[in-house]
Amino acid sequence: MNETVREILAFVEENDIKFIRLAFCDSFGMQKNISIMPDELERAFQHGISFDASAIRGFMGVERSDLFLQPDPGTLSILPWRPMQGRVARFFCNIRYPDGRPFEGDGRYILKNAVQRCADMGYTCRIGAECEFYLFQLNEDGEPILVPHDKGGYFDISPLDKGENVRREICLTLEEMGLRPESSHHEQGPGQNEIDFHYSDACTAADDLITFKSVVKAISLRNGLFASFLPKPFADQSGSGLHINISLSRDGENLFQDLKEEGSVAASFIAGVLDRAAEITAFLNPLTNSYARFGAFEAPRFIAWSRMNRAQLVRIPATSSSEHSRMEVRSPDPACNPYLAYTLLLEAGMEGIAQGKRLGPAMDFDPYAPDARVEGLPKLPATLEEALALAGGSEFVRRVLPQTVVDKYLEFKSAQAHRVAQAEDRAAMERELYFLSI
Repeated sequence: MNETVREILAFVEENDIKFIRLAFCDSFGMQKNISIMPDELERAFQHGISFDASAIRGFMGVERSDLFLQPDPGTLSILPWRPMQGRVARFFCNIRYPDGRPFEGDGRYILKNAVQRCADMGYTCRIGAECEFYLFQLNEDGEPILVPHDKGGYFDISPLDKGENVRREICLTLEEMGLRPESSHHEQGPGQNEIDFHYSDACTAADDLITFKSVVKAISLRNGLFASFLPKPFADQSGSGLHINISLSRDGENLFQDLKEEGSVAASFIAGVLDRAAEITAFLNPLTNSYARFGAFEAPRFIAWSRMNRAQLVRIPATSSSEHSRMEVRSPDPACNPYLAYTLLLEAGMEGIAQGKRLGPAMDFDPYAPDARVEGLPKLPATLEEALALAGGSEFVRRVLPQTVVDKYLEFKSAQAHRVAQAEDRAAMERELYFLSI
């Protein structure tokens, strides 16, 4: 038993922690967990805790169903909304086979491998997320209904913005758990909110997003509200996006500082992401509902980049310091599995660098203006079915992600798309499939 584990065991005892949640995600980004008692934590570190992987979507069949959860010591966090007596702590876990081998379907393992390949090329990547969500009312039985919490708009304040106190409580809770929220505000849609948090390494950023979503839902429910990360809950209102900010450095230098379109590493990274964007969209936008968001309220439709223009797929935001120089990928939504999404974006960018891909000219115009010349501009897939077909035929996707992960993902998402397509009421079917779970 190493010193870190000893320190954690002592911390658990000294802080009256009585329940340990071992957390992980299924292939589709849904958090799962099993709770153990403190006496079992040492065994969890040494040998792992077994679970039935055949019951987790996208994992294993019943013929070979045993997998083990091994907590990552660096992810210990106390859940502040749980009782102070008999506290609850949480670890994110690595998933392993009984013989100790990493489970190839573990999203954290997949992302860590991508980060290592990035490091082997001499680069360090940082990721920060801007995540939007809606707050909905509950009915008299405590069940969520599709009625927004308020009628506020972009950057509104109280009384139009009724979410101020909820966002404040969410941000303070995130701080207690070690995350660094940077800003929060009311978004464009009624009941829509956004909280942005500080960038970090890719794996921590994915862990943080999963933590963020669980905190938002827990604190919202404690305030008598339901938080939804559904990409497009209202056809005529702003959708909820997950804007992914990526920076790249080498020898401590941020390569997005003073971006040069010709021959720079950062330009090749962007070109790689744009080149593979259509093929990876099924993983960045995993619901049939995701595609209703594209092309409206600043959500992109075309595969293009720009400096500062929020209507394009990739944006280079203006910054006040080189530390914050970055690219912003604006197509993803918060229903994605961040481990797979970040992996695909990193690998696409690294491929762009390795192959010296050239970045085309910036599209700094509004592509939705009546006089915009958009003929010939490549577009994102218009439907989940189209995105799944592109992913299924992508050599890149099958090279980056394990074959079994890709096959099971496509099979499950295709079945969902078929259910929606066959439904008499498409919107009602999407609510049935997604509203409570996303």
